[in-house]
Amino acid sequence: MALFLCFLFFLISSASACDRCVHQAKVAYFSQASALSAGACGYGSLAIGFSGGHLVAAVPSIYKDGAGCGACFQIRCKNPAVCNKQGTKVIVTDLNKNNQTGFVLSSRAFMAMANKGMGQTLLKLGLVDVEYKRIPCEYKSQNLAVRVEESSHKPNYLAVKFLYQGGQTEIVAVDVAKVGSPNWQFMSRNYGAVWDTDRAPSGALQFRIVVTSGYDGKWIWAQHVMPEDWKVGVIYDSGVQISDIAQEGCSPCDDGSW
Repeated sequence: MALFLCFLFFLISSASACDRCVHQAKVAYFSQASALSAGACGYGSLAIGFSGGHLVAAVPSIYKDGAGCGACFQIRCKNPAVCNKQGTKVIVTDLNKNNQTGFVLSSRAFMAMANKGMGQTLLKLGLVDVEYKRIPCEYKSQNLAVRVEESSHKPNYLAVKFLYQGGQTEIVAVDVAKVGSPNWQFMSRNYGAVWDTDRAPSGALQFRIVVTSGYDGKWIWAQHVMPEDWKVGVIYDSGVQISDIAQEGCSPCDDGSW
């Protein structure tokens, strides 16, 4: 098991490029947040409620084939004449395929980088230089949740997506089993934040999830998540919160300076 976790962590950390460090990029914006809510992570209209609508499409190195979905970043513009020092906090909901920009923000997130009264001025610039770093996601009153996708159909096929993933982690493996059973069935990432299996167990369901944590991986066990009569479109509370911080194997940079 330890070898398995180390292998999973190697796959993620090898592509992480120390994302908790401060990096430079150019960002643009979408005029409507709905463009991001229909994004590659598969959050749909639920994304509008994330982070106050401060959403972002990220480049492939941050999207990470879907493992980066739900990651939180702090982004601030480098033009002091227009922008404030705090910047904006955003959550990844889509893949940005434009190699001219590192991120594409919702207009609400883009304007949040501006000094008071300068939001429209910043929007008119359209493309700005920024610095950014990854930060922990905080859902203090919200547990990790599991939404059953409409494509699911009993008795065999189950597709779910995970919502409100706290901390600074990535989900790298998911198993599902009948409550009380030791017979776990692995799930595969279908796309974005959606995981599925065509060998869904019958009965009430439990999940165990591997997330990046520290310099290794960590099992999160949600023991009673979905009832026997689970239904598509319903969001189920996992009963657990994730607050772990993944550490990359790179030179120290997270010294709190910004």
